[in-house]
Amino acid sequence: MGAQLRVYKRRIRSVTATKKITKAMEMIAASRVVKAQRKVAASTPYATELTRAVTAVGTGSNTKHPLTTQADTVTRSAVLLLTSDRGLAGAFNSNAIKQAEQLTERLEREGKEVVVYIVGRRGVAHYNFRERTIAESWSGFTDEPSYADAKKVAAPLIEAIETETADGGVDELHIVYTEFVSMMTQTAVGAQLLPLRLDEVADKTTAKDEILPLYDFEPSAEDVLDALLPRYVESRIYNALLQSAASKHAATRRAMKSATDNAGELINTLSRLANAARQAEITQEISEIVGGASALADATAGSDK
Repeated sequence: MGAQLRVYKRRIRSVTATKKITKAMEMIAASRVVKAQRKVAASTPYATELTRAVTAVGTGSNTKHPLTTQADTVTRSAVLLLTSDRGLAGAFNSNAIKQAEQLTERLEREGKEVVVYIVGRRGVAHYNFRERTIAESWSGFTDEPSYADAKKVAAPLIEAIETETADGGVDELHIVYTEFVSMMTQTAVGAQLLPLRLDEVADKTTAKDEILPLYDFEPSAEDVLDALLPRYVESRIYNALLQSAASKHAATRRAMKSATDNAGELINTLSRLANAARQAEITQEISEIVGGASALADATAGSDK
């Protein structure tokens, strides 16, 4: 019984130490997600207005540009997958990877060659383990991304979209990231970044019955689109990175809270088992004392006779 009691006490100490760690990680994630939410809220208006500007240029001119014009035959597509560098975030990374794989399968069924770009060590490890080709990858900044990180990610994608397909370029660009809906809800989504679907964007960014203004472009609409192309891609990727970071912190907070609660329940269970083992040990000792006293009394009575 004594050995069993020592086992329970050792497990209680181990689980208690784990509970302290998960509680600390929960508090850290809670503080980080608030900061990430503020960054998302600050970046969204800029990305929205820039998208409106691109839509205005695209709908107000007949210029054929990679930013707004779909290729006659799409043969190669790029997919940018945003994951995290660290785990302990529940199904955050697996949902994003699953969404990317579904998008890749759909594009391949349409007869398109898919080129994959990945942000985050978790996504890179997933593809490397399955020996899948990655065009380029980035890591080390997924918890707190900056605009410089977004520019670094956007540069090869912009180069690929501006390059002819025959020379290794791509015809369209998709992005898969986790959208931050609330502290309890984060949704993995896939969206087409380029070419921009003007009709869909106009419906989302323009209020009902709103009349868009007419523009004159200097020196030309094509030059304006050339200037807006990198800004648009960078702002959309930056916003997606911030959304992904906020979602990751929220998922980590939820996972660590669940782990802390489970640790508390396990400690209570182990404490009950330890109490039962200690009570059984005490009962056994009492029984041995009573049995010894009874045997001694019987021996004394026999000698008196």
